[in-house]
Amino acid sequence: MTASDQIRLALIGCGQISRLHAQRVQADGRARWSVLFDPNLEAAERMRMEFAPAAHISPTFEDVLARTDIDAVVISTPTHLHFEQVRACRERGWPVLCEKPLAETRERIEQLIAEAEAGGPLLTVAYQRRGQSAYRTLRREVQSGRWGRVLAVSSHNCEHWEQLQALPNTWRNDPRQNPGGYIGDAGSHKLDIIFFITGLRPEEVFAHSSQSQRQVEIITTVSAMLTDGVPLGMTFLGNAHHFAEFLHVVCERADFKLYDNQIFISHDNVTEPITDLEPESNPIAAFLDSLLNGAPNIAPAECARPVFQFTQAVLQSAKTGGAVRLS
Repeated sequence: MTASDQIRLALIGCGQISRLHAQRVQADGRARWSVLFDPNLEAAERMRMEFAPAAHISPTFEDVLARTDIDAVVISTPTHLHFEQVRACRERGWPVLCEKPLAETRERIEQLIAEAEAGGPLLTVAYQRRGQSAYRTLRREVQSGRWGRVLAVSSHNCEHWEQLQALPNTWRNDPRQNPGGYIGDAGSHKLDIIFFITGLRPEEVFAHSSQSQRQVEIITTVSAMLTDGVPLGMTFLGNAHHFAEFLHVVCERADFKLYDNQIFISHDNVTEPITDLEPESNPIAAFLDSLLNGAPNIAPAECARPVFQFTQAVLQSAKTGGAVRLS
């Protein structure tokens, strides 16, 4: 594929997660960065030197909107900027891949969902786990009907997020920019994937939460009820000293377990690995598949709704000490 055949991408925000998107664009080969923007020009320049030497660095977001060498946009800015940036780019006719969370308030999320469902350019959320082989395989098995309905779900998540991400004087340690702390930031992936795998939605939440030594929530425990009366238990330890994740889905005729990205099936008191795996993908590849091949949007705007509702219910329950019903 020649440069003239590649999709011309604008990168809005050149921080930590942007490097991952840049690496994936480079590995994919079907697109290239034509425009880079970050209020920190040094960050944009570092991105250009490493991944896109021919890209234009825009000094302002308004300069980005004035460009004519853009086919689609990847937004990787702090959450509170997403709403205006997504709308401005889609009004220019550009498809958008937006980092999670989609927006910082329910009203703004609902507006973006309504606008996306009304038509116009593609809007997809960068919930990367929806493309990963292990989670796609779990979704296939759980929703196949072969193992009966879901009876219960349990999830344990920990990482050294407080020590590396929620640093003082950063946006992730600011409750106005990162409501929910660990569960609202890294935890949103873990919430979304439960809804993605099971097809269920949250109905009631009871939670406890602690800010540890930060200004946002670091430790959160959740007892919830999903549709069809399915209980969900979750723990989020954002101040652990290692990364670990365990997901357990109990169905009528089998259990499914994920531990450190390996998946297992248990039935008749025997546990064995699942080896017939779905293919691996990522948000960049899926975004380009939709633009170039008309592939289904695996993370449409509406997937932001249950994640936001659940997170807000967790925060409300932890604050009030009571259970919260979701509308």
